[in-house]
Amino acid sequence: MFSKSCEYGLRAVIFIAQQTTQNNKVSLSTISEEINSPQAFTAKILQQLTRNDIVKSIKGPYGGFTIEKEKMSTKLSEVVSVLDGDSIYTGCGLGLKQCDANSPCPLHFKFVEIRDSLRNMLENTSLKSVADDMNADLTILKR
Repeated sequence: MFSKSCEYGLRAVIFIAQQTTQNNKVSLSTISEEINSPQAFTAKILQQLTRNDIVKSIKGPYGGFTIEKEKMSTKLSEVVSVLDGDSIYTGCGLGLKQCDANSPCPLHFKFVEIRDSLRNMLENTSLKSVADDMNADLTILKR
């Protein structure tokens, strides 16, 4: 459903959020390793997230990536919007160019329900809540 860059971006921002709750800044190499993502690709994604004020990049020997306290309330839908736009909420489940209620594909009406549920989950899940779940060992990012 998500593009590869969005998957990596979500993993990265969730990992950074979790580390932020423990007052840690994390390096690009650590993020890349922890989310199983190529480092150069991760750097480009983090650059986009930094430009859009979701993560903060601190330069220097004691630098790294972090999320400012007030940004921990950021919803996952904002991250998806930055990285993938809104196509996940409007696209066809089969990838057809023309698919809507007037001209539906065979999966259209079932896929609309899935898209609506996904949107609801993303719009109601904050970085802090996901980080808290990780800190409580309820969820993991790496197997």
